[in-house]
Amino acid sequence: MNSLFSRLPHHRIFVWLRTGSTALAVLLLVTAADMARGGADEPATTDLDYTIQLDVITDGFDEKTEWFSSRVGIIPPRTAVVVMIQGFLDGSDVGGAYYSARSNDLGRTWTLPAKQTALGPAPLYGGPYLWMPWDLVPVWHARTGKLLATGHSNRFLPDAKTPAFGKDSPVNYAVYSVYDEAAGQWSRVRFLELPDQELFHSCAGGAAQRYELPNGYILWPIYFTRESERTKTQAAWEADICSSVTVVRCRFDGRNLVYVEHGDVLDLATPRGLAEPSLTRFQDRYYLTLRHDQRGYVATSDDGLKYGPMTPWTFDDGQELGSYNTQQHWVTHSDGLFLVYTRRGGDNDHVIRHRAPLFMARVDPKRLCVLRATERILLPDRGAQFGNGGALDATVDESWVFDTEGMQGDAQNPYDIARTVRRGANNRVYLCRIIWNKPNRLVNR
Repeated sequence: MNSLFSRLPHHRIFVWLRTGSTALAVLLLVTAADMARGGADEPATTDLDYTIQLDVITDGFDEKTEWFSSRVGIIPPRTAVVVMIQGFLDGSDVGGAYYSARSNDLGRTWTLPAKQTALGPAPLYGGPYLWMPWDLVPVWHARTGKLLATGHSNRFLPDAKTPAFGKDSPVNYAVYSVYDEAAGQWSRVRFLELPDQELFHSCAGGAAQRYELPNGYILWPIYFTRESERTKTQAAWEADICSSVTVVRCRFDGRNLVYVEHGDVLDLATPRGLAEPSLTRFQDRYYLTLRHDQRGYVATSDDGLKYGPMTPWTFDDGQELGSYNTQQHWVTHSDGLFLVYTRRGGDNDHVIRHRAPLFMARVDPKRLCVLRATERILLPDRGAQFGNGGALDATVDESWVFDTEGMQGDAQNPYDIARTVRRGANNRVYLCRIIWNKPNRLVNR
C-alpha cells in the first residue's frame, strides 16, 4: 500500500470494519480531466482544481455481511478515525457491532480491525427490543481536544430484517460517544437530552455533518417526529409519518454534550418528510442540505439557526438535480463549495435509488444550484449502492470522502446479491482523496 503522496507527513488513522474482511489498500490516481463528465472544465472564474485518488481500504465479500455507513474523523496532528457499521444482507438498517482499525501513515497501511464492544447491540430497557448506535459521525472538537461522534439509536427485534417502526415501538434518540485514544475505544453512547418531548418525541442525528463555532459550541442538525405523529396507526405511520429538521446548538465539555437551544423547525408535509441534514459554513454563511424521498433540498442561514426557504437542488440550467431518497454531503474549500451526491440520469437505472456512481460538483452559493459543467465521478458504478458515507477536510491539501459498496444494490431485487457481484462490486470501503491545487485555508492543521 504505497502512497503516491509520500511527501505528506505521517498520520494516524482508525477504520471500523467487520470480521472476515481482507485488509488492503488499492490506490488509483485519476486526473480531473479523466473524471470530468463530457470533458467540461471548471468555470474560468476560478483556478481551484483537484485530482482524485481512490484508496480501497478493504475489500472482499463473504456473502453474509456487508460494510455500510463509513465515516472518518481527524485527530490532530492528523490522526483519523473511520467509522464502519456491519449490516446484514437479509435486512435493511439492521446492523451488528462497530469495528475500528488504525493507520499511522495517512492510510497506506492499517492495523487489524478491533471490535468496539461498547457500541454493539444491547437490550433496550429490558424488553424484547435491541438497540444500537447508528450512523455515527466522528468529528474533532477543537476546544476540548476530543473526538466526538454524534448519531442516533436504532431499535429492532432480534432476528428482524428491518428496524422496529410504529406507534408501539421504542423511539429513536440522538446519541453521542467520545473516543479514548489511549485505549483505542469509544465510550458507551449517551442520549442528548432535549427539552420539548412533544416536539422531539423521536429524534435522530445520524449521518449529519455538524459545525463547531469559535467558542466551542456545536451546531448539530437533527431530524425528529412529534409525539402527535406517533399516535397514527401502524399502516398510516409507515405511509405518512413526517419528520422535521432543526439545528441544535450544544455545549460540550469533553464528556457531556448539553442542549442549549434550537433554531427554526423546517417542515415539508409529504410522506416521511425531511431527514439526514448536513451543515457547513462557507464565506460567512451556513448551508444546510436535506434528504427527502422525492428530491434533495438546500437552505441557508446567517446564524446557523434561522433558515430561509428550502430550495430543491437543481443544476444551473434549471433542471432538477435528480438526487433523492439518500444523503448529500458537503466538501468545503476556502475557495469553493462542493456537493457530494447520487442522482438519476447517470446511466444507472440498475442501481437501487440510483445510488451509484457517487458524484461531486461545485455549488453556486448565491443561486443555490449545482454547476453541471463541474460534475465529476468520485466513486464508480459497479452495481453497488453509495450514499451512506461522509466527507471532511483532512489537511490543507486534501479533503476526504468515505463510502462503501452496499451489496444490496440491485434495483430489481435488492436481495439478489449475485447481480451486484456480477457488475463488479466487492464490498469495497473507499477513501476518496480530493487533492487540491490550492491550500484550503479553512484547515489549520
